[in-house]
Amino acid sequence: MTNVHPLTLAEDILENGQGDRPTNRITEELSELADGVSLIESFSHVVTLDTQDGLVCFDTSGRRSGKAVVSALRGWSSKPVHSIVYTHGHVDHVGGSSVFAADAADRGHPAHRVLGHRALNPRLDRYDYTNGYNLAINMRQFGGAPKGEGMQGSFVPDGTLRVDTDYESVMIDQVGGVTFEHNHAMGETDDHTWTWVPEYRMITAGDLFCWMFPNCGNPQKVQRYPLEWAQALRAMAAKEPDLIVPAHGLPIAGRDRIVSNLDVVASALEQLVADVVDAMNTGATLDDILHTVRVDPAYADSVFLRPQYDEPEFVIHNIWRLYGGWWDGHPARLKPAPDAAIAAEVAGLAGGHQPLVDRAVALAAAGEFRLACELIEWAVRVAPDDREVHEARIEIYQQRRRIETSLMAKGVFQTEVSNSKLALGQQAEARFRINIVTDD
Repeated sequence: MTNVHPLTLAEDILENGQGDRPTNRITEELSELADGVSLIESFSHVVTLDTQDGLVCFDTSGRRSGKAVVSALRGWSSKPVHSIVYTHGHVDHVGGSSVFAADAADRGHPAHRVLGHRALNPRLDRYDYTNGYNLAINMRQFGGAPKGEGMQGSFVPDGTLRVDTDYESVMIDQVGGVTFEHNHAMGETDDHTWTWVPEYRMITAGDLFCWMFPNCGNPQKVQRYPLEWAQALRAMAAKEPDLIVPAHGLPIAGRDRIVSNLDVVASALEQLVADVVDAMNTGATLDDILHTVRVDPAYADSVFLRPQYDEPEFVIHNIWRLYGGWWDGHPARLKPAPDAAIAAEVAGLAGGHQPLVDRAVALAAAGEFRLACELIEWAVRVAPDDREVHEARIEIYQQRRRIETSLMAKGVFQTEVSNSKLALGQQAEARFRINIVTDD
């Protein structure tokens, strides 16, 4: 059990700058944030408001945490759940809904309304259509199953409730004497909802405001919208809330503090988009931009911009894709030769795959991991059964994983360590024991 109230912890971190303290706790504990407002810290969190007509819950957490969330909720209130509001359609936010439905049935409560943006059900349909792909990439994102494994089962948990009450732009909803202003936003997803509750001067932010750099560049997943994300943050700030509650991370109280931090994150995204688009307008290629555009150092110390999950380099890719398409501007990569053919040609010029391995190892020792990884990938494509190639590859990716900050990069590199270990007949190491999906 944790003894530190989430609002107290948030204030302590923001006042004292203790950025190494946990900001995204998964305790399955319920805390009251105000009279009639609770937060269950889970994966993702569940925010609940107690109204005269029943409970209004924001999100249901995921398939593994749904039971713990409902148990914590029922320790706080036995009232029926009137509505579930999905902040967006990622399965760690909707995957626990079947447990809520079962709880209502067991208690003889009426089925609750499920509210969300009208793009949310089509998102879940897309997940069903690309089920195997989503299972694979989410395992890889967390350094889990290597190639060919972890692709069985259902990405969207069986029994997940679909939205039955949707809206397009803004929806004013009255439940039991409480007003809920649901606002659509484009950001991490195209179906995001943030909600203003004027009676409490609070905002439920979903994933639009977390204690890390915005998840706006995930390399394996669909388009994200950084400028629209910033606009949503500006709209939240304009409400001048006294309380903001994210779906990952700690809640924050205090109008000035909230508005200031919303401004920091919005400004960082706006600056990144402007710098990328300005470079595109001069004819720069993606390679030029990736190695020149950086987030303004003025924002670097913010606890809300730490590249722990996503990172700015990945966001640059998404900005390019959004405004410039998939081609990176390199003429040879418009219609490229197969990777294996390029590897064979380079190995032939180098005198075989061994010089590639030796140089990759030397580059890694010098900290030049981008080049080292390019060379070792050529070597493994030329000599996929060579033991020394895989041993070098394991060491290079283990070293690179250690210096990366974002979980996304760490997960991809750890998966390749596992693939090479399997090629050597070794057991793949599971570095991330919580294989929970955090986004689509």
